[in-house]
Amino acid sequence: MKKMLFIFNPQAGKGQLRPKLSAVLDVFTKAGWLVTVHPTQFKGDATNLTAELGGEFDRIVCCGGDGTLHETVTGLMTLPERPEIGYIPAGTTNDFSRNLRLPRGYEKLAAVAAAGCPRAVDIGRFNDRFFVYVAAFGAFTDVAYDTPQQFKNMFGHLAYLMEGIARLGNLKGYEVSVEYDGGVVEGEYIFGMASNTVSVGGLIGLPADTVALDDGLLEVVLVRMPKSPAEFQAAIGALMKQTTDEAAGVVGFHTSRLRVTCTEEVPWTLDGEYGGSPRTADIENCRHAVTIVYGNETK
Repeated sequence: MKKMLFIFNPQAGKGQLRPKLSAVLDVFTKAGWLVTVHPTQFKGDATNLTAELGGEFDRIVCCGGDGTLHETVTGLMTLPERPEIGYIPAGTTNDFSRNLRLPRGYEKLAAVAAAGCPRAVDIGRFNDRFFVYVAAFGAFTDVAYDTPQQFKNMFGHLAYLMEGIARLGNLKGYEVSVEYDGGVVEGEYIFGMASNTVSVGGLIGLPADTVALDDGLLEVVLVRMPKSPAEFQAAIGALMKQTTDEAAGVVGFHTSRLRVTCTEEVPWTLDGEYGGSPRTADIENCRHAVTIVYGNETK
């Protein structure tokens, strides 16, 4: 019998999984899986468990927010042979799940995690760490990891919006140099990200036809420091339209790797978690690093 490790965050998404847990496990069992269940106990628990025991299982399914997925994949990346991974989104924003065309409802999600189509997916490397879908610096990137869990549970996605609006008057620009496959760009930017997703923070999106999870490329977006309210509005307008527009101060390109160098320490977020404050960040796409189970053969 095939063995599955099911990791779930009991705090994610107001604890919505708890009343559905029995039904989810029943779906796994009926699909022929022998399931080991582990509720996460502390930050980093999913990483430690996956790194220590992941190689003993045929599939690992994680249930929680983007942070739980980030931890699980980080643990997987330490293994020489990586089992397939399934994902049941149960967090506040669930950015990465927007790429996977997942159904609604925990039992349907469990069915996909148990019997969906395995697909190779790229993972990002950030210096000596990893990220699933985004590495970002600048404006509002600390909102996800600085917003208290209780606040997220109470107000859901609105919690991020409220926290972000409160910081509009404190925008800071960073003098950076970005080396990438196509050349070098330099300037003062209030925001920058290297991503592999159609959604970041539920607020910034990229056109779905420009994003492929397995093409070996990262999508990079940089927003220049606006010199006036009109320039700021133009940049926000471009982002809302899911497009890049250099005239509006929004620079975009695809690359397999990049080096971001700043004159000062810059706080980064990796999948919504604090990623450190290096002056230099070497970022690269690790093509087909993990296999995620989602959708079916015809999609």
